Amino acid sequence: MRIDLHTHTNKSDGILSPEELINLAKERNISTIAITDHDSVNALDEAIEIGNNLGIRVIAGVELSTDIDEKDVHILGLFLDHNNEDLLKYLSFFREERLYRAKRIVKKLNLLGHNISLDDVMKFAQSSAIGRPHIAHAMMDLGIVSNFYEAFEKYIGDNGPAYERKIHVSPKSALKIISDAGGLSFVAHPGYINESILTALIKAGIDGIEVIHPAHNDYQVRFYRGIVHQYCLLECGGSDFHGGNKNDSENLGKYFISQSSLDAMQKMIQRNSA
Repeated sequence: MRIDLHTHTNKSDGILSPEELINLAKERNISTIAITDHDSVNALDEAIEIGNNLGIRVIAGVELSTDIDEKDVHILGLFLDHNNEDLLKYLSFFREERLYRAKRIVKKLNLLGHNISLDDVMKFAQSSAIGRPHIAHAMMDLGIVSNFYEAFEKYIGDNGPAYERKIHVSPKSALKIISDAGGLSFVAHPGYINESILTALIKAGIDGIEVIHPAHNDYQVRFYRGIVHQYCLLECGGSDFHGGNKNDSENLGKYFISQSSLDAMQKMIQRNSA
């Protein structure tokens, strides 16, 4: 049985509903799954209930976007009290900022001569935390681009003419949000950041590192596992499953961590709450 602690639903930028994700996890022999939607915990109540009915443990999680020196750094929060009042206030604020950012991106696309509105984007975002993938879907639907990746490469990617930065959130702030909600914090997919940023996150008090991830090769897995042991951190990992246009449909059930890694997290949670 597999343990996957990094997945997404259609409450952020995933394709599947909470029910569809848990049913797929059951098909792929996943015994424990964390839902870590971007700036949202809206999938968790439904997913936990369905997971209980199917014999799958659902761990409450979230993925927060931060930055260091204008470089995006994503932080996973796991074992959260997803009904924590302060957490919900922060997430509501982040979701509002996501909406404002989407409006700015749409305006830039209009200035580039493309007829797209926020309503076009909201058809795909609906009640989820709006993000660039929803804008990419709208651009495909309107014929502005021919595929998902073209939207990022030509327009809304980090160096694109319609790119807009997220609101600045420091990793320390994200770590405090997660800790105050009773959770553990992990550097998500560290292969996307440089070693100096990883060192800064360790100094800031991160609880662990996502060692297992589809973007990591064998060398990187060994490297990050070595850092985990060197600094007495926790090891996390998962598929970062979104489904659909991310071409990761086969990743769910392919990337997972050991029971001993999960046990170490649970021991840390017990010590923190003692």
